[in-house]
Amino acid sequence: MTYWTLNAIFLVPVTVVAIVAEVGSRRRARSAVAGAGPGAGAATLSWWAVTLSAVILLLLTAVFDNLMIRLGFFGYNPDWISGVFVGVAPLEDFAYPLAAVVLLPALWTLFTPSATSAPAERSHP
Repeated sequence: MTYWTLNAIFLVPVTVVAIVAEVGSRRRARSAVAGAGPGAGAATLSWWAVTLSAVILLLLTAVFDNLMIRLGFFGYNPDWISGVFVGVAPLEDFAYPLAAVVLLPALWTLFTPSATSAPAERSHP
């Protein structure tokens, strides 16, 4: 198994969750625009925020993974990597932070209830 195969095991489900979150986010946004209906108050997926977070996290990964690899904290089997490096860190090493920065906001979007899914207040006589 290569590290890209291992990365695919994580990245494919993350991609599916992100697509489901984006589709649901767009549906809720359309509902909210159509009259503050079922999607009003629901979380929407902000790809601008995801992209900014990804850039920051990938830069930090580049700095700290290079540092940890140079210090010998961990290494990679040369037979399992692509041979493309950012410093001494193999390109495959950047898949995990990318997966996290996409998956967490997508899950947040999916599991944040809309205003209409909140329990209705009971009127007391």
